[in-house]
Amino acid sequence: MVTYQDLLEVEERDEARMDFVRRVIADHKTSDLYQNAQIAYEYDKKKNVTIMEYRKLLYTITGEVVPDNYSANYKIVSSFFNRFVLQENQYLLGNGITWQEDDTTEKLGDKFDYKLQKLGHDALVGGVSFGFWNFDHLENFNVLEFAPLYDEEDGAMKAGVRFWQMEGGRPLRATLYELDGYTDYIWRPEEEGAVLHEKRGYIAKIKSTPADGDIIYDYENYPEFPIVPLWGNPQKQSELVGLREGIDAYDLIKSGFANDIDDTSLIYWTINNAGGMDDVDLRDFIQHMKTVKAAVVDDDGARAEAHTMDVPYGSREALLERLRIDLYEDAMALDVRSIAGGAVTATQIKAAYELLNNKADMYEYCVLDFLEGILRLADIDDEPTFTRSIVVNTQEGIQNVLQAAQYLDTHYVTEKLLNLLGDGDRAEEMIKRLEAQEAEMQMGLLEEENEDGLGLEEEDDDIDSQLNTLLTELGE
Repeated sequence: MVTYQDLLEVEERDEARMDFVRRVIADHKTSDLYQNAQIAYEYDKKKNVTIMEYRKLLYTITGEVVPDNYSANYKIVSSFFNRFVLQENQYLLGNGITWQEDDTTEKLGDKFDYKLQKLGHDALVGGVSFGFWNFDHLENFNVLEFAPLYDEEDGAMKAGVRFWQMEGGRPLRATLYELDGYTDYIWRPEEEGAVLHEKRGYIAKIKSTPADGDIIYDYENYPEFPIVPLWGNPQKQSELVGLREGIDAYDLIKSGFANDIDDTSLIYWTINNAGGMDDVDLRDFIQHMKTVKAAVVDDDGARAEAHTMDVPYGSREALLERLRIDLYEDAMALDVRSIAGGAVTATQIKAAYELLNNKADMYEYCVLDFLEGILRLADIDDEPTFTRSIVVNTQEGIQNVLQAAQYLDTHYVTEKLLNLLGDGDRAEEMIKRLEAQEAEMQMGLLEEENEDGLGLEEEDDDIDSQLNTLLTELGE
């Protein structure tokens, strides 16, 4: 394994550093992390590597192994892995991040939430992804294009090589990222490597003049390495690990089931009293039956009988269902079938989400560690919070909110009800309207009180007058 200390020992000569970059790339491609990630990305694309490479074989009388080119060979692949990754990633990050400060979203640059979702998806599939804080925005590197260099003493990532090549025979590009800047290299076919851009700092200082326009006069660097790893789980491995065998078994059984149905769906023939027919004659007989739907049996007393075969399916159906259930449990994913039918209570929904919540909690810790590093680089002091996407029993939720409404703030009740109805984006607008109506109502009450107050004063004067008249009469 190539480390950061190996980089420190490399001479400053271009040739030596280019050789080191090629060495880093080669070493990274042989690592378990890279090779598992290659396979995982194929599964994420719904390309089951195991079943795609699976070949049906036949054994001859002499024991020779030959490809079976005659029977059906369906290769049915499932989308379990892609489904599990999407569910976990979008469950935590699908609603974006809520920040305490209003200007944090603007400081983090355009489409930060989308880029974080992409980084999270790559981290779950490949085991890790890398976020490069490029002055005022985030850039994404996946493990198939970035080779990290870790410090042997503290385990921190302090350098790395990003590489890409369209295909064999095309130029290989690589960028060596270090604490004090980055350098671009290129290897063209049948040519030696060359420096494409000399080392420069991460932050360009620019000055403008009327004569020359914008001019870069110096570079600055960050106080720490500006690329932060995002791990998909505490085990620091692809989510495919531990699931691949179950997915392979499911796809192979399902494909084998389809093959058996195809192979046995045709009518097969038995020919009685036709011992003189050899393999060639039998082949011709079958060919006639397929083409002209009729054939002649030459031997006296020979008789051809058609047969069909029913494939037993009960045990395979049961095994496929067992594998499906086990895959959801092993992936700690939500099986929507468990809450899809009937009037499911909030308690049942919460129980169905328990495994996914536990897994998302561990994933959230990894995301928080990543965000902490990005916020330091961006010089932002803020705390992120996540809103998880969850299915709810709307009717039951509304009833619970209304029952507790007398003990809650009106604004909170309004926001909660709109979120349950799927109209949460209008919560702020609705709250402002309620505030305006409340202010208007208070103004109306004040006016009524003023009017009522004047009437009372007139009534009091009338009562006093009547009392004075009564007292005068009694005095007389």
